[in-house]
Amino acid sequence: MKLRRLPEDFQVDELTNVETSGGAFALYRLKKKSIGTPEAISAIVERWKVQRKRISFGGLKDRHAVTTQHLTIHNGPRKALHQSSIDVEYLGQTNSPFTPADFHANRFKIVLRDMSDSEIQQAVAAVSQVQQTGLPNYFDDQRFGSLGESGEWIARPWCRSDWERTLWLALADSHVNDSATEKQQKQILRDLWGNWTECQQRLNNSPRRSIVTHLSESVKAGRQPDFRGAIGRINVDLRGLYLSAYQSALWNRWLTRFIEAQCDSAALSAFDLISGHGVFPVTPTAETIAMLNDTELQLPCARIDRPDGVAGDQLDAVLAEAQIELRELRVKYPRDSFFSKGMRRAMIRPTGLACKSEGDELHDNRQKLTLSFDLPRGSYATILVKRLTEVQ
Repeated sequence: MKLRRLPEDFQVDELTNVETSGGAFALYRLKKKSIGTPEAISAIVERWKVQRKRISFGGLKDRHAVTTQHLTIHNGPRKALHQSSIDVEYLGQTNSPFTPADFHANRFKIVLRDMSDSEIQQAVAAVSQVQQTGLPNYFDDQRFGSLGESGEWIARPWCRSDWERTLWLALADSHVNDSATEKQQKQILRDLWGNWTECQQRLNNSPRRSIVTHLSESVKAGRQPDFRGAIGRINVDLRGLYLSAYQSALWNRWLTRFIEAQCDSAALSAFDLISGHGVFPVTPTAETIAMLNDTELQLPCARIDRPDGVAGDQLDAVLAEAQIELRELRVKYPRDSFFSKGMRRAMIRPTGLACKSEGDELHDNRQKLTLSFDLPRGSYATILVKRLTEVQ
């Protein structure tokens, strides 16, 4: 099976009921292709010369896809923007910034390609099962794109105010998807870490250069390198990704323990996640389905109270394995970086789930399966794809 053979094979449309009724916030619909949301926002900032803090949006959409989402700009320009990878349509004015609470779901159209007849049959049968049982609400691997080849979460030393280690992981840790330029820049930093003047000279036209310049200037002034202040110079959206990745990994591990405690092992099918293994309830009892679909688990952070009972014991086990305590899941600096607080449903049910199989025009004598469905905001369509294609 091949996913994302073309950008158009993975389409996501944000569903919102926000209306334009006047106000200080310009509302836009952003359509992007083969580019991440942070990069799209940066392109808007650069083209329109607006401050990043004036822009609000509901969440991140897939990079390797064609997606639409909404955003607002306080006192933003009342016009459209068209570039090679993004189209920004001006919709009107609203009274408040666009936030995650302003959209309720994402609508997906996904094409799975290069499938055999038996794979099609397996996936179609799994669609019927998912309609009955629901789907574990795991964060999928896209959430963990900031995890480098060291395997160390950037947020973990950050929570313990180990500023230098945090900065090294954010700037220098290699990643399997690094471009040639990024590989070169990271190698310079790894080779010359601590020699900030030479790093500064070698990192031409790099976003890392301004951060290294800050370190170099603090040393030239006779002070220790200001690693803490350098972290504050990392893009605020990237800092948010570092925290959400670690928090989501812990939540995923908690969900796995929770499901395993509720289901007989014979009713489960394990699969791989970057955050650790996950499990699909394949043949749970009706009572277990009802219980799982009624369950919510808190996002782990220092601002929550430890849950009572078995769920609390399971969270304790996850945190002990990660060698961190609940009270440590906070960062002291910068003030605009923090772990989210809230509940997340353990299971979800895709609505309007439908599938259609036909010949694959890109692969001779093979089939393609087109899926269409809606998911609540924050849920991952690729978890559904794994359920349909990886469970035998």
